[in-house]
Amino acid sequence: MRAEKIREIDTTELQRQAADAADQLFRLKFQMAMGQTDGLRKYRALKRDRARMLTILRQRELNPAEKPEPEKKGKKGKK
Repeated sequence: MRAEKIREIDTTELQRQAADAADQLFRLKFQMAMGQTDGLRKYRALKRDRARMLTILRQRELNPAEKPEPEKKGKKGKK
């Protein structure tokens, strides 16, 4: 996944995707150790994508004013 596409995703979704990627990495690494698959390219690409996600999350954590979170739709302010 390209960094531009990752930056378009909101923070909560990005955190969920990073956690999913970590889980997939664990499973793929386990399968490779057992000799069930030879997905070294997939492993490397997934590892790279997760690193991009974590980098962008960290950038957002350090500079929250740089890209504000999208506002949630719901109740409006005072009458």
